[in-house]
Amino acid sequence: MKRITQFPLARGAKALRSHSHAPKTSLFSQRCLHTSPPNPATVAPVTVSGPPPKAPTPSAEHVDSRVARKRKQAELLKKGQDMRALESGKGGGSAKTKRFWKDVHVKHEEEGLQIYLDTRPLRRPSKAILTIPHQKPHLASAIALEWDLLVSAQQALRHHLIPLTSLVSRALDIADEDAAGPGGSGDIRANILKTVMRYLDTDSLLCWAPEPSPDPPGYETHVGRTESLRSIQKRTAESIISFLTERVWPGVVIIPVLDEGSIMPRSQPQMTKDVIQGWVSGLPAFELAGLERAVLAGKGLLGAARLLVEWSPELAHLRDERAGG
Repeated sequence: MKRITQFPLARGAKALRSHSHAPKTSLFSQRCLHTSPPNPATVAPVTVSGPPPKAPTPSAEHVDSRVARKRKQAELLKKGQDMRALESGKGGGSAKTKRFWKDVHVKHEEEGLQIYLDTRPLRRPSKAILTIPHQKPHLASAIALEWDLLVSAQQALRHHLIPLTSLVSRALDIADEDAAGPGGSGDIRANILKTVMRYLDTDSLLCWAPEPSPDPPGYETHVGRTESLRSIQKRTAESIISFLTERVWPGVVIIPVLDEGSIMPRSQPQMTKDVIQGWVSGLPAFELAGLERAVLAGKGLLGAARLLVEWSPELAHLRDERAGG
């Protein structure tokens, strides 16, 4: 640590006065010293006059050809993927959005009537050719019309767009099972019988609304309604029930499934169940398939049986022109 020299007061004042008269040195006149030598910039000589050239751009023809080539490759790749998906049954993509047939026609064969999509016969889910009996030409024409109205192969996978095709396929499956004889599995008929009989105890035709309560008054007492909903349902059901119990199942007793104010259905008598079950199990293949579809659509067995008897040629002996309902 340096020692600071102390001056007497008189000498200190004199030194301060002499220092104030000394010439001042400007800060800008001072020069900085460096130990490294200077490195001047090397300027390249200008050999070209004018502005620099523009960056190269590809020609329009080259871009269009490259884009077209890539699009074609993508389409071929997509088409191959769709074809493989259709073969495996796990998709189809754009292949399903196109209709691969132009003409639909019915062809008479020795086995029956067949529907052709151009040169391809229409097949069932079991891969067998869809063959309709000769006595049902109108049904074959209706199925051909169904396929002629389709605009894509994807619509053929929607059963609500081809209802007759799916219905006939179901009937032919039942017929094939019947032709196999007692040695066959018999699962289709047994499953259908079990399904339709389950709807008997909760038949929609036998579920009637309760009588309207007088207090407080509801919509049933509106001036525009002269008859209660329950009476309308009962009147409609009685005409169908009377036809079935007189001509289709003589002697059976059919009761409403709901009491007034109850939500628990009542079961039909056991004799009624046995008679109806025996009648359903003896139906031909096409009639059984139609009954199953009607039961599932209407949530009831009685209305489906009435429609079946009304329209089936196999059950014409049960109809009477004088019968009501």
